[in-house]
Amino acid sequence: MNNANQISQQTQLFGYIGEHAGSSRFSALLNKLFKENQDDFMMLPMNIRRDDFFFTLSNMKKSHVNGAILSNEYVTQSLDILDEASALARRSGMCDILFREGEKLRGDIYSIRVLLEQLKDFKATKIAIIGTNPHAKALSLLACGFQLSYFSDNLEELNSFCEEMELHQPDLNRIAPDMQIDLSGFDAVLDFSELANFDMVTKLALTNFDMKNTQEYSALKSRAVQLGAEYRGYESMIDALTQQAYRAIKKG
Repeated sequence: MNNANQISQQTQLFGYIGEHAGSSRFSALLNKLFKENQDDFMMLPMNIRRDDFFFTLSNMKKSHVNGAILSNEYVTQSLDILDEASALARRSGMCDILFREGEKLRGDIYSIRVLLEQLKDFKATKIAIIGTNPHAKALSLLACGFQLSYFSDNLEELNSFCEEMELHQPDLNRIAPDMQIDLSGFDAVLDFSELANFDMVTKLALTNFDMKNTQEYSALKSRAVQLGAEYRGYESMIDALTQQAYRAIKKG
């Protein structure tokens, strides 16, 4: 972004796509980084409804926008539109950053790398992962040097997940409403599930993460408040997320 906050023919435009993109600090923080580093880039918040997401991303191929960052609610919906994707994006089934190259879209993942750095900053090594969605897959593929335990309310899905991720002798655990589960032995809990609540959890870890933004309901956050445990979601990590997005955009 130039000092006059103006768009020129040379300005590289990126969109921040989300249902409530305009109310997020993401675009403003990233534009601040562009301006501080005298980069002729601009991030535009794009409030896109779910019904319009596919149409918007498809039309981006013939637009003047150079790429986009996807808010958490859309990261699993873009792969079918992409022309190219990194091995990590394809294998995990998610994409949160994409670039337009001619009339083609290329996608990758940046946010899970931020989450891993957060775990390292908290010196967390023993991690409980709840759920088997694409976020869990991406983290499992990238995690190195962590002791991971996996939890799900569906053991059949959990076994399939471990086979797909080629995990060797994983620690598998069931989590269900009729149980009482103590997670205080873990350094961190990562929730990637669709569980409606965590009433079965009697104690949480020192730090508890999910990737939910402020407009999404977080069952983990609700339980963390009840138990007086630390919770960190998308908004708590937004400074680190924008810095990683900045590096990814500049790298291209």
